[in-house]
Amino acid sequence: MNIDIEVVCEIAKAAGQAILSIYDGNHAVEYKDDKSPLTAADKASHEVIIAGLQKHFPEIPILSEEGVDISYEERKNWSQFWCVDPLDGTKEFIKRNGEFTVNIALIEDGRPVAGVVYVPVLEKMYRGSAEAGSWLSIADGEPVRVQVRDADHSAGLTVVMSRSHPSPDLEAYLKNIKVAEAMPVGSSLKLCVIAEGLADLYPRLGPTMEWDTAAGHAVVEAAGGTVEQPNGDSLAYNKQNLLNPYFIVSGRR
Repeated sequence: MNIDIEVVCEIAKAAGQAILSIYDGNHAVEYKDDKSPLTAADKASHEVIIAGLQKHFPEIPILSEEGVDISYEERKNWSQFWCVDPLDGTKEFIKRNGEFTVNIALIEDGRPVAGVVYVPVLEKMYRGSAEAGSWLSIADGEPVRVQVRDADHSAGLTVVMSRSHPSPDLEAYLKNIKVAEAMPVGSSLKLCVIAEGLADLYPRLGPTMEWDTAAGHAVVEAAGGTVEQPNGDSLAYNKQNLLNPYFIVSGRR
């Protein structure tokens, strides 16, 4: 990896400002083929991110949720690329609860090696890489190192759950775990609260796409946590089918 992550943070902030310029107005909502919502804010953020990444890193291709469909025949030879979700948590954006994020990750050889997750409403910036660890900055404050916490299985675990995507499989999974607190959270913030040491476990037993997880995945791993399939394999990126399998995000077990 040879990038300046501060530049990526500035691109994410600019995208967040584009989102907030639309946030308080009336949200015209379209629906994509998979019935997921799409707003003008998704599009505006996408345009800012693409322009910024192409300006500063013109040699690295980009895979964005709101970009053109890129065939696997073209993608399969990418050893490095940006994986982008311009507005993760569109449902949270529409509800105006603030729990939506801008996600930008650098993928190398199928693994997220650096990631930035920006929360525009809270001005919170999570950044993580294998070399530098994970850091959180708020507004113009100095970045503070974040790390996952040790799980206390005797007292019970704080488990992060999707605010907008309940899952019968999750209910079955949790029957075998001592849960002290259930923490509903939207968007990729679910991964970030694990990285920050505010929760212990995030089981995602429902559909997600690679751009939903890539940036948060990098932040969690750099903070000392894991993002694994139920069989223990790590999530892989740039698959022929960009749909993720089920996965479990954990702090120290």
